[in-house]
Amino acid sequence: MSFLARLSLANRGLVALMTIAVLGFGVAVVPQLRQQMFPDIQFPQISVLATYPGATPELVEQQVTIPIERAVAGVDGVTQVTSTSRAGSSTVTAAFDYGADVKQISADIESALSRANLSVEPRVIAGTTDDIPVITLAASGVPDSVLRERIIPSIQAIEGVREASLSGTRTKEIVVTVGDRAQAQAVIAALNANGVSTAGGTIVENGRSYSVSVGERFTSVDQIRTLLQGRATVESVEAPATTLTRTNGQPSLGIAVTAVPGANAVWISHAVNDLIPSLEHSTGADLSVVFDQAPEVERSIDSLTTEGLLGLAFAVLVILIFLLSVRSTLVTAISIPVSVVVALIALWAADYSLNILTLGGLTIAIGRVVDDSIVVLENIKRHLASGESKRDAVLTGVREVAGAVTASTLTTVAVFLPIALVGGLVGQFFGPFGLTVTAALLASLIVSLTIVPVLAYWFLKPPRTPKPREASADGPLQRAYVPTLRFSLRFRWLTLLVASVIIAGTGVLATRIETSFIGGSGTTLSINQQLPPGTSLAATDEAAKRIEQVLSEVDGVERYQVTVGSGGAGGPGGAAGAGNPTTNRAMFRVTTAPDVALDDVTTTLRDRIDALGPSVGEVDVTAAQGPGGSSNLAVEVQAGDEATLRSATEQVRAAVASLAGVTDVRTNLETNTPQVKVTLDRTAASRAGVTDAAIGQLVGASFRGTTVTRVVIDGVEQPVVVRTGSAPTDVATLRSLPVAPGVTLDAVADVEIVDGPALIRRVDQARTATVSATPTDEALSSVNAALSRKLAELDLPPGAGYTVGGVTQSQEEAFADLLLAMLIAIALVFIVMIGTFRGLAQPLILLISIPFAATGALGLLAITGEPLGLPAMIGLLMLIGIVVTNAIVLLDLIRQYRAQGMDTYASIVEGGRRRLRPILMTAVATIFALLPMSAGLTESSAFISQPLAVVVIGGLVTSTLLTLILVPVLYSLVEGAKSRLRRKPTPPPVSPTRPASLEALAR
Repeated sequence: MSFLARLSLANRGLVALMTIAVLGFGVAVVPQLRQQMFPDIQFPQISVLATYPGATPELVEQQVTIPIERAVAGVDGVTQVTSTSRAGSSTVTAAFDYGADVKQISADIESALSRANLSVEPRVIAGTTDDIPVITLAASGVPDSVLRERIIPSIQAIEGVREASLSGTRTKEIVVTVGDRAQAQAVIAALNANGVSTAGGTIVENGRSYSVSVGERFTSVDQIRTLLQGRATVESVEAPATTLTRTNGQPSLGIAVTAVPGANAVWISHAVNDLIPSLEHSTGADLSVVFDQAPEVERSIDSLTTEGLLGLAFAVLVILIFLLSVRSTLVTAISIPVSVVVALIALWAADYSLNILTLGGLTIAIGRVVDDSIVVLENIKRHLASGESKRDAVLTGVREVAGAVTASTLTTVAVFLPIALVGGLVGQFFGPFGLTVTAALLASLIVSLTIVPVLAYWFLKPPRTPKPREASADGPLQRAYVPTLRFSLRFRWLTLLVASVIIAGTGVLATRIETSFIGGSGTTLSINQQLPPGTSLAATDEAAKRIEQVLSEVDGVERYQVTVGSGGAGGPGGAAGAGNPTTNRAMFRVTTAPDVALDDVTTTLRDRIDALGPSVGEVDVTAAQGPGGSSNLAVEVQAGDEATLRSATEQVRAAVASLAGVTDVRTNLETNTPQVKVTLDRTAASRAGVTDAAIGQLVGASFRGTTVTRVVIDGVEQPVVVRTGSAPTDVATLRSLPVAPGVTLDAVADVEIVDGPALIRRVDQARTATVSATPTDEALSSVNAALSRKLAELDLPPGAGYTVGGVTQSQEEAFADLLLAMLIAIALVFIVMIGTFRGLAQPLILLISIPFAATGALGLLAITGEPLGLPAMIGLLMLIGIVVTNAIVLLDLIRQYRAQGMDTYASIVEGGRRRLRPILMTAVATIFALLPMSAGLTESSAFISQPLAVVVIGGLVTSTLLTLILVPVLYSLVEGAKSRLRRKPTPPPVSPTRPASLEALAR
């Protein structure tokens, strides 16, 4: 790679112009980068939603859920099918592997459903992070029509907005009330025969063609009244409320704004906020922001940018202290802005956004991108100090280290390739992070071999007189290090013994350190409230108001919104609630002030809500789910029948509740709810001339009426419903419902109140219940271990079993993916080192040294109290490449000395002396660049980057000591063994004139 330096010196002006062009292009590109909180993630699941009004959960299960399950389970690529059957609604969710073609699977599911001959019309929803609203508004003070006709279109006209959806409205319907069934049949016939438009044909006249249409659809309520001519009462009324929405205690509607894929969420948020004042002035509406991605995204970006700039300043300061030259420091530091700009250009080209992962990668890279330039420049300065000409010093200095810096950079880059190979959440979540670091490191390598030599040629001046001490690397650092190195080489087995003790201690520490998953950050809480099954919407509303009162009194709560009657299961990406609402549930979305601790607010709310007592039902207070999904523990319980399932679930619930470190222990196996069951007496029904189907239609029509047609009035589609009177309000009224002339329902059927399940959940077509709990701390290893012990001690009924899911399963899968990635990374690093050293001995030395990097990483995690989570595991993956970087630079020089005829001992001592300063400079510069991030100066860094920085700093400390002490010792042992093998004497030849005696042969 040294040819790049020769080429650059021969075309210095061109190199300068290309550098300026790259920086200029970066300045133009950076403003175009999208800003998000997290990278784009495709959720590996698709939901199928279906409604079956008036049906009990068991009826929904049999007639809707099971047919959909069978159709979905046969689709290629689907790995698991889960379903939830509630009164009047069904939700079936198909899971598949990350990275699968979601569009194709979604199309296959729709095709399978179309062939299933279902009695309902299901909706298929596939979610991504693009389905999460960019901003959510609460609207009040104006009719729904104003929102639909003026406010929604104005928001949807903003560039980049995919949809502005209105929620919480009560739909309108046209109710036609008649006196009896005979009149109802006549009215239904009249409505079906009128208000329709049909094609009559085509007329050709005077060379022109005319289409003929006959009739027109109803466009007003008066047209229907005129048609029925007093035979019925016709009114346009609001449908009965199924949900209630309030924002900060005031009734409101919701406007959720989503972005098209690839749009800039922050820009859209600003555009909506800028539009709000004019919309309020022109319409009289009161619009307030309930949820907004932009402030938190901008806070995170600003925080990480601040930490990155602080790290940059620290790294430059360290270089200045070591080099004691402003010119040399500036030449070295040029690699930072150029590498960062190239990384940003790579993000733009790959259509990645600027988020906390990519920004974290840039911040991590800032300390590392100066390493190659430091090694190159330090070697150039050493040659200048020996009296060489400027051109010779530059070319010789680059030639000596070009191979080493190339190999060291490639080993660091190679560790990120497995992230793309393992896929899963790790691949989707940390793929952009890996691309960012890779682009920055590759750019730093090119800079060190092209731009740095040119700048060194222009700005570095050779000393007026040679400096032998600097040329021979005989400064204070070397004078302190070399005796230590000589001692280690003299007592090599003692050094290895100490190293063995350290690695054993690392192994013990690895078994005791706490683990977590991704962690959490932000300013959003969710509160889920559930009252006993069968609780009315009004009663649930009263209970929700008590929670709202608490929210209004707790310091740190900035705003909150409640939806009473929520809980219909949905799909990912905000599809929750798309199913049939549940009147005994309420869901709160709470936004806290940015300057308060989220954990403190969560604890306060839990304590205050618990003090309200059982009258408010079961209430869960949790931080909003992160990109990794649920942060709760979950145990799935399976059984063949309802009684066994309930018994086993209760045992598991009790076991989970006995754990320390968990709260909000819940089960979704709800208590049975009262239901009215109508059982036909077939003999009596036969005499009355009615059937099961006829009775079902009559009972359904008595509650919901009969929907005859749909009309569009004032731009809003409304169903036309024919009723024969008020819906039954009690069992006695239902029993007296006429089903035939002179015959009531209780004469042909038994009408009784029975207990039935309020919810039926199935996993892979078997009934299942879930026991969930919220960990009180991010550290999960002790809780997971205690949970495994408790579950293993259970004596479940025959036919019952359990599986551990939730955050435990997610953590295990992610850790398994990362462990596989580490093994692949080690193999790739080994391949790069074999290509560098053209042998196996030196690469094996470096492989043996890799585990020692974990000593400092795990030790610093233990000291700081950080758990070993997914970000920390990525740090360990990075260390696999980093730990061998300096060792490659050291061993490469030792090999050069050996090739020049120097013995092993002298080569090691001289190589260590000359490589000490660049090794220390690169390590200390990287450590100081990461110090602001590791200190957790901002909430943003504490989420992802802080544990990653802690691991890299700790690993760098031990790996640097490892490079300077242990690697030379291992190298000397290997080279000594090779020398002894080469010096092994051969037996002397036997003289042909004097036969060997037996004694000689024996000797």
